[in-house]
Amino acid sequence: MKKMGILGGMSPESTVEYYRVIITLCRQRGMGHRYPVIIVYSLNFQGFISLVESGNLPEVISLLYEAIDSLSHAGADFALMASNTPHIVFNEVADRSPIPLLSIVEETGKAAKSSGFSRVGLFGTKFTMEADFYSNVLWNKYGISVVTPEKADQDYIHHKIMTQLVNGYIVDETRQELSRIARKMADKEDIEALILGCTELPLILSEEVVSIPVLNTTRIHAEAALDFSQSGNFQE
Repeated sequence: MKKMGILGGMSPESTVEYYRVIITLCRQRGMGHRYPVIIVYSLNFQGFISLVESGNLPEVISLLYEAIDSLSHAGADFALMASNTPHIVFNEVADRSPIPLLSIVEETGKAAKSSGFSRVGLFGTKFTMEADFYSNVLWNKYGISVVTPEKADQDYIHHKIMTQLVNGYIVDETRQELSRIARKMADKEDIEALILGCTELPLILSEEVVSIPVLNTTRIHAEAALDFSQSGNFQE
């Protein structure tokens, strides 16, 4: 079984969730105690997010590359970045990486395509919603349109992620407002599903809450990592 490297800390809440999901999947698959070897490198979240907020992408790339390189030296055969936001520079980091990197965007695109979706909404940090890395992959590779909330709703989502979810605070009022935004997008934008494009969002939202299908990027990414650890091959 391939040794898995998880680049986490962006934020710690979702890093913990990745580990929990992977172990749960192993048990559901009847693997007994044959869990994959998992090496975790937890970044300083404040250092990471400060670089992103400053727009200093070359430094973001260097920070992520050095962490991936450390995972490689620690014995990881492949790695994943346990967050959506750092995927703004995924290609640049992957090009320099000494080991394969598993993209959360690619895996979410595959999941959306296999579910037959053609138009999806995207929630995430402002960095994810304002960037085009999701729309580029989903449209160019899978013919799926990606719709983001209106500006005021983007501001609200980002604020709640950064002030509540990354700190482990689950507030029912926030859940209700996020659900309202999702349903508004379904009514006005005809989205067929919602990408939970921040790995903390599955902690507060689900299909039952928003009343439309969701693409849980944390679970999708974690399951793809477990598959890769067993097969050693990226699946197209």
